[in-house]
Amino acid sequence: MNGLSVSELCCLFCCPPCPSRIAAKLAFLPPEPTYAIVPEPEPPGNASNNSLWSGTLARWKLHLADRADFQYAQRELDTIEVFLTKSGRGNRIGCMYVRCAPGARFTVLFSHGNAVDLGQMSSFYISLGTRINCNIFSYDYSGYGVSTGRPSEKNLYADIDAAWQALRTRYVISPENIILYGQSIGTVPTVDLASRYECAAVILHSPLTSGMRVAFPDTKKTYCFDAFPNIEKVAKITSPVLFIHGTEDEVIDFSHGLALYERCPKAVEPLWVEGAGHNDIELYSQYLERLRKFLSQELAQRT
Repeated sequence: MNGLSVSELCCLFCCPPCPSRIAAKLAFLPPEPTYAIVPEPEPPGNASNNSLWSGTLARWKLHLADRADFQYAQRELDTIEVFLTKSGRGNRIGCMYVRCAPGARFTVLFSHGNAVDLGQMSSFYISLGTRINCNIFSYDYSGYGVSTGRPSEKNLYADIDAAWQALRTRYVISPENIILYGQSIGTVPTVDLASRYECAAVILHSPLTSGMRVAFPDTKKTYCFDAFPNIEKVAKITSPVLFIHGTEDEVIDFSHGLALYERCPKAVEPLWVEGAGHNDIELYSQYLERLRKFLSQELAQRT
């Protein structure tokens, strides 16, 4: 979330406000793409209609730019699969599947923050999945990375729907083995999907209540033109929800996480990280400890 001046806010919320403009101004900061994906040549002797090299199951190769700052070697890079799928709004969506833990019970469908793309997140996904014994599936929002189109609230919802369907069909993973994880702006599509589909669990990392409440902290109600209304959807989630928020978050105030937690009937014991900001929660030891306990103990007890 980027800060706005008083004059910009006045212009932004002129009558009548446009939800797509609110969303674009408050949320989306796509970086210059840090990766590319290219189709792999079909092996000699394979028929052109071989399903692995045609249609939605085409094989693609990931090329990372130096800006991606990849922290691992070729062996880890080889665990990453990339491909394109199409959203219901006609955009091509870049997807990434990281096989961190062969045979793992859970796959995390990760919706990342607003100023990164899959290339920049790839090292973190390998690190996280290895440490919590999960595979990681992620995607880039429209207008991010190799994904086409422009970032918007409606595209966010279509993008995660496309990712969910790709994970379900391409990798044949059932909902009871999928954990939805949203970070910052990524909590918006995560909450929306979780309010419509049941899954193993939901993790909301530095979530926002709504766009208006970020721009105007004193806002007490949800207006018809408000963007990203997590506060109106979180009570519809039927899966266990773990909230994670830093008490010194300078971008999305801690009060947002607390308000969503209090509104969510399926919330489990939250992780409020004392002294943490918006982008450093992962550096605190409590972060991995809480995730491991949630996955290996609390979710295991539900089966």
